[in-house]
Amino acid sequence: MAVVAINQHKQDAFKQIGQAVYVLHTYPFKETSLVVELFSQQFGRIAAVAKGARRPHSAMRGMLQSFQLLDGAWSGRNELKTLHSLDWSAGLTLLKGEALMCGFYMNELLLRLLPREDAHESLFSYYQATLKTLAESSNLAITLRRFELKLLQEMGYAVPLLQDENDAAIIVAKTYRYEAEYGACDLNATKNGVQLSGKTLADMARDDYADAVTQNQSKQLMRYLLAHYLGDKPLHTRQLLIDLQGL
Repeated sequence: MAVVAINQHKQDAFKQIGQAVYVLHTYPFKETSLVVELFSQQFGRIAAVAKGARRPHSAMRGMLQSFQLLDGAWSGRNELKTLHSLDWSAGLTLLKGEALMCGFYMNELLLRLLPREDAHESLFSYYQATLKTLAESSNLAITLRRFELKLLQEMGYAVPLLQDENDAAIIVAKTYRYEAEYGACDLNATKNGVQLSGKTLADMARDDYADAVTQNQSKQLMRYLLAHYLGDKPLHTRQLLIDLQGL
């Protein structure tokens, strides 16, 4: 009994309760359980086992819904935690049609780029705000560009928009070639990257996507940068969005 008490005490010492979380993804674990990938406000991306969640009458099963702000409780000192409970924290966020696909795309980006247990509270808040925008706005492409840029910046990837590779100010009327890890370069400096105007970079820095050229060139830029940082394995949801409306 003493050994059981000690083990329980150790488990409780690593217990987190009342944590704001979103469900990013779930997948089967053993016969009746699920591994739940959570995006938490204070701890970043967390993986936890929801024991028995695959059983038909599991109380946890109905709570494992993406895009809903939840209060989570888990414990464990290893990378794979034990999920104890999820509870509703706010009103439902309803994503439909293309907005729903955009939400799954954002989740896949977080799963691929966000290290486990690396807190990004600002990104969590931005993700939360972006979900609300997706539910209310029809301009999905611009919403995605803003989230993609914010994600790369929060992850520490350099995406300079106001200076070129030599730290000179971007010239709005000039055409550049933008290369990952370097930024905007003269056209004859490299054959890598994507070609775009200085105006597009200045617009993105101001968060102004009203211009149609800026919308198109920012899409090409973010697609190129994400492919560079994601590596050889493509995003499943990226192709679906392209097939829909070139988002």
